[in-house]
Amino acid sequence: VMGVIGSLIFLLSFQLLHVAKGSMVWLNKNGYEDLVVAINPQVPEDANIILNLMNMIKNASNYLFEVTKHRFFFKSVNIIIPKTWKKNINYSRLKKESYDKADVIIADLYMKHVDDPYTLQYGGCKEKGQYIHFTPNFLLNDSLANVYGEKGRVFVHEWAHFRWGVFDEYSSDVPFYVSRNSEEASVEATSCPAGLMGISVFQDCSGDKCEPRSCRYDGQLYEKGCLFIPDIRQNISCCVMSLQYLTSVVEFCDKNTHNSEAPNMQNKICNHKSTWEVIMESDDFRNSAVLNASAPPSETTFRLLQTQDRAVTLVLDVSWSMSMHNRIRHLHSAAEVFLLHIIEVSSWVGIVTFDSDASEKAPLQQITNDAARQKLVQCLPIIASGQTNICAGIRKGLKIIADKMNTTHGSEIVLLTDGEDSGIAACLDLVKQSGAKIHTIALGPSAAKELEEFSKLTGGLKLYAVDGANPSKLTETFSAITSGSGDISEQSIQLESKELAVPHSGWMNTTVPVDKTVGNDTFFSIAWSLSQPFFFLRDPKGKEYGSSDFTIDNSNPNTARLSISGTAEVKTEHFVL
Repeated sequence: VMGVIGSLIFLLSFQLLHVAKGSMVWLNKNGYEDLVVAINPQVPEDANIILNLMNMIKNASNYLFEVTKHRFFFKSVNIIIPKTWKKNINYSRLKKESYDKADVIIADLYMKHVDDPYTLQYGGCKEKGQYIHFTPNFLLNDSLANVYGEKGRVFVHEWAHFRWGVFDEYSSDVPFYVSRNSEEASVEATSCPAGLMGISVFQDCSGDKCEPRSCRYDGQLYEKGCLFIPDIRQNISCCVMSLQYLTSVVEFCDKNTHNSEAPNMQNKICNHKSTWEVIMESDDFRNSAVLNASAPPSETTFRLLQTQDRAVTLVLDVSWSMSMHNRIRHLHSAAEVFLLHIIEVSSWVGIVTFDSDASEKAPLQQITNDAARQKLVQCLPIIASGQTNICAGIRKGLKIIADKMNTTHGSEIVLLTDGEDSGIAACLDLVKQSGAKIHTIALGPSAAKELEEFSKLTGGLKLYAVDGANPSKLTETFSAITSGSGDISEQSIQLESKELAVPHSGWMNTTVPVDKTVGNDTFFSIAWSLSQPFFFLRDPKGKEYGSSDFTIDNSNPNTARLSISGTAEVKTEHFVL
């Protein structure tokens, strides 16, 4: 007999890097609207961060207008303030905005970047970046302008990376090259334009003391470690992507001024095309026109938003089709994992079920401890019957949020259904006006295609799960619904999931790597489709956990879980079935 053993799942709280899930910024004629800037929850409260942010973007708007030849400016900006900062009557609730959709992140230094502003770019030429990163110190320390230039100019440099997919025209790795443009080969600084005036300097260091000296020349190039320092007094107008810190620079390099020889990223990735040529090929450029004005037509406006504790309603389909393919049982198992391990402490959670009508199974209540989580699990459905009325479920879900919070703005609904419903259009307006995000989970092949409209309208997640012998796929789907607040201490992530067939009396062995960045409140979940297997886990120090250490829920007897409080051992956990 072959028994499918599935859902070997490891969920751990650990430091997540920011991953953008879709920028909200859009071009309204010539002005960029709904630019989202998010302050990381780990950043200590300092009102000057907000003030300097606003000043930086205001200055950037003017500079952007100038360097794009009177075409673009920043019209409106939303700044997300973490809930770790004090509340303020001037702070509004978030709606569609979230940390993981931010265009600009304010967070402490990450690895080698120190206070260097940077844009995370995974794509090629003309492809948008993931996000722009500034450190709090960059915003607060005015002396860094001597290194990077005026903050607004730096912002425009990074914006060009982020929005238009252009690249640096200097190179820290290859600061000099041999130019062949003239009759006689010459050493040039890697920059745009060519022929910059400046000096080559080498820092000669002994211990903690460094003395600058002229670079040595070997007949081909300067010695390794030689740096080029431009003369700040020279009067050149370009280029933003290499020399934004020079006050005379007011242009991107175009085809006339571009240095196609320089060994920089712009030439390498954009096939020696100038930055201005790349920008002119963008959708932004094609969909805008030059303004007959010497300054942006309006000043940048700002909205201050503050992250709140999550308010989430699970709106779960219990119509008759959910009794097929073990769906209701898998729903119970996956939603149980969500309630016990995924949803963050201090979140508010309610449960609604729907068939032809909707029922409140649990009013909105705050998760303050494990007992509160278990109380919600007891309210999960175990029986399915009746028809499908999605709008009834959504209305009830929004109502229990409004009853407790006095608003639905910034709240979330997790809507799971496996059926078709021709009446979805009846509540689209309600959803749009609610200010809530709707995360949709389409279970199985017959789920209503119109479900996606809810996610599109509200900025929620569009998720799918296929039927299977065990709930692993649905559990993975629920695991994706995290807060997006940027607070790494409260987020969980699925580290590994395996679904394997184990023969009768057979064994399955696997190991799970755990490094020092992960491992807080680790839990293991195993599900099976036939007879219960024997299982044990061994940590790196040899401690073993047997089947009796796992918890099996009476309402869901095909799933077992083991929670390891505190921090799991670094290296690997060994699991045997």
